[in-house]
Amino acid sequence: MIAKKQLPIPEYFEAKKVCEVWRVPYQERAFQAKSWAKKHKIPPAASDTNRICLLIIDAQNTFCLPDFELFVGGRSGSGAVDDNLRLCEFIYRNLDRITTIAPTMDTHTAMQIFHPIFWINDAGEHPQPAATLITLEDVQQGIWKVNPAVADSISGGNFLALEKHALHYVQKLSDDGKFPLTIWPYHSMLGGIGHALVSAVEEAIFFHSIARNSQALFEIKGGNPLTENYSVLRPEVLDGPEGISIAQKNAELIDKLLGFDAVIIAGQAKSHCVAWTIDDLLTEILARDVKLAKKVYLLEDCTSPVVVPGVVDFTEAADAAFLRFAEAGMNVVQSTQLEL
Repeated sequence: MIAKKQLPIPEYFEAKKVCEVWRVPYQERAFQAKSWAKKHKIPPAASDTNRICLLIIDAQNTFCLPDFELFVGGRSGSGAVDDNLRLCEFIYRNLDRITTIAPTMDTHTAMQIFHPIFWINDAGEHPQPAATLITLEDVQQGIWKVNPAVADSISGGNFLALEKHALHYVQKLSDDGKFPLTIWPYHSMLGGIGHALVSAVEEAIFFHSIARNSQALFEIKGGNPLTENYSVLRPEVLDGPEGISIAQKNAELIDKLLGFDAVIIAGQAKSHCVAWTIDDLLTEILARDVKLAKKVYLLEDCTSPVVVPGVVDFTEAADAAFLRFAEAGMNVVQSTQLEL
């Protein structure tokens, strides 16, 4: 990549508001974006000869704001907030070089396999979120069972089929060497405030869209009630107990991403949805051409791992994953040092 002078940050941007929820004044920002493009001679993205995609994974309130359900604080305690401040500044400073921004959005409803309501024990209790891992042995021994009451909503009332799927699901996770099924708090709920992008990030994406005449490529993931979906590129389990497909990998997005000259990745959480997505992208790259890994850039200072003090710390696992990605040819960089 050729180093170029970076743009200034628009005066309206307030760093202190990155941790707040507010309404983006779209019409005002649209006017400012057009004026900004004219002032700084920013061309439409369609004229880019070096096409760059910024993939922003799950920069949603549910993960990025301290008062929400699954705030990714990292070891610092303010991880996602700090990450989004740097991410917004990166977007503004490189507005004229980023061709397309692709935000992913974790999207859930109440009755999904990783939410408490899906499971029940003999006492009629649901598993505690964020503190319960449901293993194959748990299901085989009946420690945790499918809640019969959810069958009507998820499987058309066929409880036996749902029960069979649940056993198959945890078996598949075990066979594939993946993490046991984690029961998460209700989060990224479709229609809720937690589902929305962080306001400051949304504002930066909108400003980019208008300034560069470039439609943001929103990708929705996680709505299938029968599987987890950490990675935006594929769900955790693709088939049911009879071998019938229940989900597919996101082949269209994979092709789009690998069609760019460079793909820059940021978002939350480094240890989960970010790592899973990069891992799936690397799998596709290795199957096509290992040299493609060189076009991927990971903004390490714009992502944080899941850390719950005194409970769990995924920092080392996340760092190990990024080291593996770097060894495969991907570029692990700081947002302030990447020269586009």
